Amino acid sequence: MDWLEFENYALARGYKSICGVDEAGRGPLAGPVCAAAVILPEGLILDGVNDSKKLTEKKREQLFDVVTDSAVSYNIAYATVEEIEEFNILNATMLAMKRAVEGLDIPADFAYIDGNRTPELSIPCEYIIKGDARSMSVAAASILAKVSRDRLMLQYAEDYPQYCFEKHKGYGTKLHTEMIREHGPSPIHRMSFLKNILK
Repeated sequence: MDWLEFENYALARGYKSICGVDEAGRGPLAGPVCAAAVILPEGLILDGVNDSKKLTEKKREQLFDVVTDSAVSYNIAYATVEEIEEFNILNATMLAMKRAVEGLDIPADFAYIDGNRTPELSIPCEYIIKGDARSMSVAAASILAKVSRDRLMLQYAEDYPQYCFEKHKGYGTKLHTEMIREHGPSPIHRMSFLKNILK
């Protein structure tokens, strides 16, 4: 598999600063959605980097430092629970991705977005379905987004220990739904995601 196929295609079209973008946290019942944008040095393949969902938590933590140390530029951004409720999860995800790209300290001139649609950016962009398993820069972004969100949920676990966020990171596990029914929702729960649980 050619991890640099997409990046090389963009380079061949004259782009010089290509970022990969991915998100983490669309599905959970609590917490923000996180997005990351990563520009890697031209031609770099990072050993072990892959779709974050295919890696163990320990491996993702190790690779987080590898990616941040290697990147030309990277940025991590969020859309809040309030924005998820106001705009819906899809639009909030696009907002987080837009913030991730626009916050790069070295601007990108092209972006590859994981998924099947693109946010409204001021630079050209294309989506790649399953991009986190096909593009090195998107895979790198998937690791930064996932690890960053997981770390944030561990902080929330200290603020709201009754929900056991350290165990499920806000996803709708049996334990989590039981805790919501027992304690009611917290300020970081997505109320629109809880309708069936709170019936």
